[in-house]
Amino acid sequence: MDWLERTAKLRQWTRSGTRAPHKPLLLLYALGRYQEDADGGLRYSAVEHDLQELLTEYGPPNRTTPAYPFHHLVSDGVWEVRTDRGPGSPGSGVRDLRETGATGRLAPDLRAALRREPSLVGRIARLLLDLHFPPSLHAELCEAVGLDLEPPQATALVAARRQRDRRMRELVLTAYEYRCAFCGYDGRIGAVPVGLEAAHVRWWAFDGPDDVDNALCLCSLHHKLFDKGVLGLDDGHRILVSQRFVGHSPAARDHVTALAGRPVTGPQPGARPVAASHRAWHTGQVFHGVPRPAGHR
Repeated sequence: MDWLERTAKLRQWTRSGTRAPHKPLLLLYALGRYQEDADGGLRYSAVEHDLQELLTEYGPPNRTTPAYPFHHLVSDGVWEVRTDRGPGSPGSGVRDLRETGATGRLAPDLRAALRREPSLVGRIARLLLDLHFPPSLHAELCEAVGLDLEPPQATALVAARRQRDRRMRELVLTAYEYRCAFCGYDGRIGAVPVGLEAAHVRWWAFDGPDDVDNALCLCSLHHKLFDKGVLGLDDGHRILVSQRFVGHSPAARDHVTALAGRPVTGPQPGARPVAASHRAWHTGQVFHGVPRPAGHR
């Protein structure tokens, strides 16, 4: 059985690029717990808080529940659920999962494959990360779910689907004249830019093209905050700052909250600004909460 292929084909609710990372997050969490205790089960009532925090932090902006993937992941053949009454999930109702002692863990055949081939844990995890999350979030997601991965290896399944354009970073940094579009940072070591990155607006994992009009040149801090949904763009190419962000230090105010309503710097004349469709995707699928009013620090 090809577990990578099965992982890549997890059934998810999709429509017009809508993010639904519920099952991938649960599977990443289960892989992390498997590394910790290969024979242990995940009782829903005991892990519900952890799973809810993962969905809140890395899921879509709309409110959701971990009960959905806990029940429905069974249908993908990688997960099983038992209750105090025996095998089988009681459904996706939160109350039913709690009161029946519903306990999930990786499917028996998958656990057997992982015992035979320990490196499969990392290959499945990296496939999930590549297919559902931007690279800027991979390391902290692994930390959040307790996954200890070996150095990355090329995953043939991902490579066969799409190839990233290696020229993108240079094209984007040139378009924005090697300055962060949000704060103007333009640091270099000699002639080499440092701390500047090409940030996808619509994530590559969700068919975001490697084009200048789907990218911003951002410093490492603002790239991370943009991918976490703390920062965004409005229709007038002004910076959105989520009210969910809290920072009381002068640095937090100067580098984050003071950006609210500030116009984006660049791109230079002749380069295409971020396309409206990509801005709309990021606002609907990544940006969290309500924007702060401009000028409020």
